[in-house]
Amino acid sequence: MILLISIVLLGSILHYMWKAEAALSRPWTPDDSSLAFSQRPLSPPANESFLSSPGYKLPLRTKGRDIVDQNGKRFKLSSVNWYGASDELFIPGGLDVQHRDVIAATIRSLGFNSVRMPYSDEMVISNPEVPPHLLSANRDLVEMRALDVFEATVTALTDAGLAVIINNHITTATWCCGADPCDAGWANDYLPQRAVSVRGLWGTMPWEKWASAAERAGNALLMMNPDWLMVVGGTESGNDLTGVRRRPIELDVEDRVVYSAHVYSWSGWGSAGGRYSKRTYASFVKAMRKNWAYLVEENMAPVWIGEFGAPDRPGIGDANYWRNLLRYLKEIDADFGYWAVNPRKPRDNERESYSLVEDDWVTPVLDYRMKDMAELMRQ
Repeated sequence: MILLISIVLLGSILHYMWKAEAALSRPWTPDDSSLAFSQRPLSPPANESFLSSPGYKLPLRTKGRDIVDQNGKRFKLSSVNWYGASDELFIPGGLDVQHRDVIAATIRSLGFNSVRMPYSDEMVISNPEVPPHLLSANRDLVEMRALDVFEATVTALTDAGLAVIINNHITTATWCCGADPCDAGWANDYLPQRAVSVRGLWGTMPWEKWASAAERAGNALLMMNPDWLMVVGGTESGNDLTGVRRRPIELDVEDRVVYSAHVYSWSGWGSAGGRYSKRTYASFVKAMRKNWAYLVEENMAPVWIGEFGAPDRPGIGDANYWRNLLRYLKEIDADFGYWAVNPRKPRDNERESYSLVEDDWVTPVLDYRMKDMAELMRQ
């Protein structure tokens, strides 16, 4: 009898969990404001928001929660990710579709003033030749190696007045979280030229160990150029910056540290409150303040949300996560970096549902995501 009751109880719990998950996946119907936004042209970006504006005096530094110029004027990172160089093809996506100058102009026209460019250690170390068909819209780059293509792409962005954040994303070139245990566990000291990478599984990287490694890397880079900002991501898949309060990053050059966090709908799994897709706003904000937002709200250090995103056809859970996140980012006027602009993934040319442009790399996807980010940019 006890066994039967236990089986019935377990079955009831599993059925409830299945229904709850199914509810999160139900299609979301866009609200009236999102529908209205999608039916009108995107407003031109404000030129004064770009680092190329004469209103900014370089180099940048940090002051409290903000990134500022030499006159103390805030430069708010309103960024988008342009990925590909961290993946199997070793170069930023879309160079077979549009010239890099066109893609840079597209990003600027969307209102973003900065671009996060992920790369892999493997790309740097192997620096392979790039097949010509991947550069069919950039014929001047044919016969160049991956690093040269990467540099040319970064130059196109800076020529367009965009700031660039170079992101040491992963060890082995692959889409996101590959099978290489060194990627999962963060270590890459077996490489002939050592580099550091943020990515790590939950609980595998103590903050103190990561902070020491980040300081070594940051100081080495600052010896090359003391004007650079050093962006340091959190542990546990980029979500956790709680360790900064007890052990902040301290570099040889002051006012150079910007922290970074990742916030996705599936973030928060394994915690008492569950994934962010199912949280109330109060529960979501509590988690943000614990993980990273205390640094901003207490004016301790800048935090740039370097990765977040949602699909163009979201479920109820995706929409709930997005609504909570963007509401909070607007409340604290956050620095941010959306994932991603790319309409296609490198592997098998799969459609990227998080994209902000159509396959032509020019036509914007004007939906609830761009509506909210445009509002955040204009603050």
